Amino acid sequence: MSQFEDHYVNRSNWIRAAVLGANDGILSVSSIAVGVASATGKVEPIAIASLAGLVAGALSMAAGEYVSVSSQADIEEADIAREAKELQEMPELEERELAKIYVRRGLKPATAAEVARQLHEHDALAAHPRDELGINEFTAARPLQAAGASALSFIIGGLFPLLLVFIFHPEDLYWAEYIFSISFLALLGGISAKIGGSSIFKAISRVIIWGTITMGLSALIGTLVQV
Repeated sequence: MSQFEDHYVNRSNWIRAAVLGANDGILSVSSIAVGVASATGKVEPIAIASLAGLVAGALSMAAGEYVSVSSQADIEEADIAREAKELQEMPELEERELAKIYVRRGLKPATAAEVARQLHEHDALAAHPRDELGINEFTAARPLQAAGASALSFIIGGLFPLLLVFIFHPEDLYWAEYIFSISFLALLGGISAKIGGSSIFKAISRVIIWGTITMGLSALIGTLVQV
């Protein structure tokens, strides 16, 4: 088993996409439900709007993640192709460039030159993207993984506030959506911070503040439309 499997950075791609999707799912659907509930006292329009927001949001998240991460992947592939061409045309210069990178990282010139030589003999096209461009197998862009994680987590996150529409009366939905959604967001923020090795307090504070602002503005818009 690789020692890298225990590091948090190996999870960064799917954690980022999953957390973003789940947060958006909870916040988007709950905000829609609160906004529509502020404008009408009927369950049907609240449920229809929330369900439409859930479906549209999941598809939008998947498409957005796929396009953005694909763009990142295209840039990485172009840089790797450029490195491959330079290695083919001027391998000695590229080897010296790699050695300079190791010198800047603290190795003595002779040691850096030897490390660069051995890496060039082993796999030069792996060494340059990793050490010169910061591209490696753990952090490389994966569009399908990001799109799938975002869409699935959006649906899972959005189902919670959607179910509340059928449990609570429209008049009680404001506080029900707020309390439950903020709780879900705080739980999600805490779990993601724990998995990612970051501050749990900061993660929970962020989601509570922004969740409150978002749902408050949605309720205000719904109230103004009703008036």
